Amino acid sequence: MDRFPQTNLQLYAQLVDLGYSEADLATVARSYELAMTLFPGTYRGSGKPFLAHLVGTAGIVATLRARAGLVATGLLHAAYTHGEFGNGWRGMSDAKRARVRAAVGPEIEDLVARYTALRWTPASIPAIRARLDAMTALERDVLLVRLANELEDHLDLGILYLGDAPRRLRFMREDLPAAVEMARRLGHPGLAESLTAAFDQIERAAISPVLRRSDAESFRLPFASHRLRLRVAVSHLLARRPWH
Repeated sequence: MDRFPQTNLQLYAQLVDLGYSEADLATVARSYELAMTLFPGTYRGSGKPFLAHLVGTAGIVATLRARAGLVATGLLHAAYTHGEFGNGWRGMSDAKRARVRAAVGPEIEDLVARYTALRWTPASIPAIRARLDAMTALERDVLLVRLANELEDHLDLGILYLGDAPRRLRFMREDLPAAVEMARRLGHPGLAESLTAAFDQIERAAISPVLRRSDAESFRLPFASHRLRLRVAVSHLLARRPWH
């Protein structure tokens, strides 16, 4: 299976190797700089640094020869769901959107907002698959980033380290075969093959129980020198709800 970047330096090298322009590199670098401010001390439920997940998603999008704006969307796709804008609350707001728009421009911000609005659950995936052929070009772009996110989540046996690994395994087995089909229908057979390979690897693997963490969702660890405000602490607790 292909290896995808996990650091900004690896991502930049990948983009150069793939022939992206100087302007493209600047677009992606601006997006990474914003991501650094939005995801300090943030980790996936597996313990993986959130920035590594974002870079990995962007790297997968880049291997599909997507335009730079879509690679940047891969870097920022979780900005509104997991990014730290200073108040601890998740979700979109006019103020958050204005900040992202000022940093990376309206095209990328619009794609990130569309990604945030795309519901991706066992109940919604069949409807997404059913209307794929009728989707606009922008909707197909957003779906492509969603599929890249799924691949990144499942690389290195990622879901097996989560506190709700049985539920994630059930989701992979019952609902994510549709992701493989959608990747092919979007014209990316290589992505479909990578998804299938990642799922197969998970099915054949087992990890030591001592490595499985109790967290099922992403979380933040504030720096020891920082005092967490009560309002922000409460919002963090409310945000750590069960995955669905």
